[in-house]
Amino acid sequence: MGKTRKSKIELRYYKMPAGIPVLALLGKEWIRTYGVGIDYLHFHNCMEIGYCYNGTGILTIGEEDYHFSGNQFSIIPQSCPHTTTSDPGTLSRWEYIFVDVDELFKELYPSSINEKRVQWITSRINSKGLFLEVADYPAVAGKIREVLDIMRKKEEFYPEEAKGVLISLLLGIARRNKDNNTDTVQGIEDKKNNIIVSGTLDYIKEHYMEPVRIEQLAGKFHISETHFRRLFSSCLNMGPLEYINLVRIQNACEMLRKTDRLVSDIAFKCGFSTLSTFNRNFKQVIGCSPYEWRKNPSNFEQQIMKFNIHSEEGW
Repeated sequence: MGKTRKSKIELRYYKMPAGIPVLALLGKEWIRTYGVGIDYLHFHNCMEIGYCYNGTGILTIGEEDYHFSGNQFSIIPQSCPHTTTSDPGTLSRWEYIFVDVDELFKELYPSSINEKRVQWITSRINSKGLFLEVADYPAVAGKIREVLDIMRKKEEFYPEEAKGVLISLLLGIARRNKDNNTDTVQGIEDKKNNIIVSGTLDYIKEHYMEPVRIEQLAGKFHISETHFRRLFSSCLNMGPLEYINLVRIQNACEMLRKTDRLVSDIAFKCGFSTLSTFNRNFKQVIGCSPYEWRKNPSNFEQQIMKFNIHSEEGW
């Protein structure tokens, strides 16, 4: 299934709650028939940990298809394409934890002296998507359920407790990934490309409000601008400048929805050098002006679906 899907890929964007780089999707809402009407993969701006209680179907991670039937779990790195498809006419019960891994370990190692250690650990954690049986990895599965329960109950000190269990869980994943046999020529090249694209997405997420030049992005990874553009476009079906503007528009929509700031202030806050450039890009992506959209923000979810790769806030 993964190899026959259309080239369209969807970015599903999750904004973490204040004070905790963890978001949980829990309860009856996630008992559903997954994948109805969806013939494309998606990826996230953070790690996805999924726990399957029951149901049958296929979980696609990258180019690999896995049959799920309950009592299994998945660890899917940030920016790794994937999707879940239930068998026709069946319900599947999953629950999910989304983790900003970089932020979690920056809290653990706050000093800039430890920056390389953070990069080394998070790189190991994100080196491979996993789909595992609960029976084969009961300790890991137990920690996932523990985090789900912590996030479900939200008792006193739950953010600190959830982060502590997650750090233990992810360090175990890092140890497990130590011996991944990816040292083929193609494996090394794929890993390098994933690091470039993932690193670019991280950089854009942090700096979209600043002037961002494609030449500058390519230089961060010591490759030519032409090669960078080709690599980025082949992975995301969208050029880097288009993606930067999409992230800026997504954040502008959030500010238009939640604040009463002037449109011109939002334009500059989101990285556009002039109001006219902001208005032009906004209308190109959304299909109406920011003033019109502010009156009817539901336009965003409808209009942005038209793109081969698009951004939503989660599911």
